[in-house]
Amino acid sequence: MTKQPRHRPSRRFADAKRLIIPCDRETCLHCGQPLLHRKTWYVKKYVQTLQGPVFVAGKSNRCINPACPHSGATYYASGVLAISLPHSTYGLDVLAFIGWRHEHEHCQLVEIQRELQQRGLLINERTVGKLYRQFLALLGTLTTPHEQRLETAVQQHGGLIWAIDALQPEGSDPPLYVLYEVLSNTPISALQENNPTAERLQAWLQPYTHLPFAVLATLSDGEKAVEEALKASWSPAPHQRCQLHFLNALAKPAMEVDAHLRQYLRDELGALAAVPQDHRPTSPTPTDDAPVPPLGL
Repeated sequence: MTKQPRHRPSRRFADAKRLIIPCDRETCLHCGQPLLHRKTWYVKKYVQTLQGPVFVAGKSNRCINPACPHSGATYYASGVLAISLPHSTYGLDVLAFIGWRHEHEHCQLVEIQRELQQRGLLINERTVGKLYRQFLALLGTLTTPHEQRLETAVQQHGGLIWAIDALQPEGSDPPLYVLYEVLSNTPISALQENNPTAERLQAWLQPYTHLPFAVLATLSDGEKAVEEALKASWSPAPHQRCQLHFLNALAKPAMEVDAHLRQYLRDELGALAAVPQDHRPTSPTPTDDAPVPPLGL
């Protein structure tokens, strides 16, 4: 009888899209000096999403200014949390899909498992239940381990940076708004709702505005309601657009032009004759008229 491994081996997807997430900060939060780009990835994993598997790696930067009171502080790529939870190999869109199907369409976990498998995900019923519990935890209140991580971030950096990211797993499903703390890389809460107003988002954020922690800044994409809710909830803190969303918005027109160019090249060059497999020039064979060189020359 073949002995089975105690733990499931790591899954690898050869054709997975690669997402290398840069760190959000280029300068130290305390001394303002440029940060050192660390060559190693602090996290790397394959994540199964509704759009297919992706390879996700997060970069980090570190302060190396010896005069800085927080010299050695490390800043991480918070954009990783917009894809999946820490130590999870399933995307946030999968969590939102499971939560919506179970809560609003009253599907059993085994039904959701079959539907996910039909979409190409490798998942069993037990994992579906685990992800559903994670979904409920995101919708719940702040836990003690989360508070401890926030306290550690405040001790290291002097305050917190709140960020909100919205994820829509299906075209017709309500998006999942996730609140997370950037410096400690900690997801805090989530809200799944269609077109929430700034007032509704502010009411969701209200319990976290009473935490006894200083807030250094807030971060979000360009959704107007989200910006207004963050500015109203933590009005003294400066607000900034997420660099990852900003760069993606800049790259989108170029990617569309590139796609049209690639299609044009395929249409124009597709009718050309294929290059022969062996097109190397051959040496002429000696004839009776051509002198044969002596051996050794």
